[in-house]
Amino acid sequence: MLFSDESERVFRAGGLDAFQRHEADRVALPLPPGPFKPLLEALHRLQREDAGARAPVRIRTALVTARSAPAHERAIRTLMHWGIEVDEAMFLGGLAKGPFLNEFEPDFFFDDQTGHCESASRYGPAGHVPAGVANGR
Repeated sequence: MLFSDESERVFRAGGLDAFQRHEADRVALPLPPGPFKPLLEALHRLQREDAGARAPVRIRTALVTARSAPAHERAIRTLMHWGIEVDEAMFLGGLAKGPFLNEFEPDFFFDDQTGHCESASRYGPAGHVPAGVANGR
């Protein structure tokens, strides 16, 4: 949701090997933004503003993705290019997201794939965002 589904489309069309080649070939190119980039930008601004406040509101952000090495590098470089920091980054390599989210204890989790939302919803609130190729768009 943070990044476009460009890479997901490559994965669905050509499988894991095509996805890994695609990401390796484009490692220095930022990923196109997805629908939740503005939300993360707003949260990042609040974090920076609250850092100097007398009673800051503690906001933690996490990137939880099915990506793994070597495709993780493009996601990290994209965040750096955007000037956005996250507090946690979990590169799960296709593992179920729920157990990891259970340890992180998020207030909210959003994903475009219902399977990830179902896994996450066992441990906390999860919202499905019907966007991208995973949702027939």
